[in-house]
Amino acid sequence: MRILVTNDDGIHARGLKVAEAIARTLSDDVWVVAPMEEQSGAGHSLTLTRPLRLRRHDERRFSVSGTPTDTVMMALLEVMDGKPDLILSGVNRGANLGEDATYSGTISAAMEGALAGVRSIALSQVYAKEGAGEDVPFAAAEAWGERAIRPLLDTPFAPGMLASINFPALRPEQVKGVRVVPQGMRDYGRAKMIKHVDPRGFPYYWLSFNGIVETGGNDTDFAAIRSGYVTVTPLHLDLTYRDALAQLAARY
Repeated sequence: MRILVTNDDGIHARGLKVAEAIARTLSDDVWVVAPMEEQSGAGHSLTLTRPLRLRRHDERRFSVSGTPTDTVMMALLEVMDGKPDLILSGVNRGANLGEDATYSGTISAAMEGALAGVRSIALSQVYAKEGAGEDVPFAAAEAWGERAIRPLLDTPFAPGMLASINFPALRPEQVKGVRVVPQGMRDYGRAKMIKHVDPRGFPYYWLSFNGIVETGGNDTDFAAIRSGYVTVTPLHLDLTYRDALAQLAARY
């Protein structure tokens, strides 16, 4: 099995090393193609207004001066001599729960893999302490990564399907198991802009988030993570809200 490992935190991220170690428990044919710099929140964006640069670090290790989507396209179209059998994106430093899927570069790299017809899985490590920086512990992902991924390897994936796995902010022995759950939702009011003034007297802003306020039920990814489980959420690239099709058609 040939595995492509990528992320959105960059080629030097600790979580990428964790994902690579997980990949090597599954195969010895592992390729790494990741952004040169952190691309958190890049979503499913492409670089169209400037050229991309490709840097080779080792025989099967490369970095790209672009977004996570760019890295997957570069890997599939230029770096690798054939499609991989599996794409692992992560392990992200931080949760990708609920509507994070619409912002996340980690999940978007897996989306690009799904578009290309490759079985793709996003991996994210939740952490409890805000501002943890490089001190985010990846122990849960390290211990539970292979166990969470293996059942997905022989599970049929429909066209356009991908999986998002989140590891709770717990020590490995505290994790209760793995649960398959749907996305939850947060209250949009959690976001805020923090205003500062630079040394020249001009204002600048930093996007921040308040505590999570959930609007979903008790069977969501938020609830399962809070209860101490690894979460597996199947996602799909078809964003059509089918319940509204007939109603909208009638309007026209």
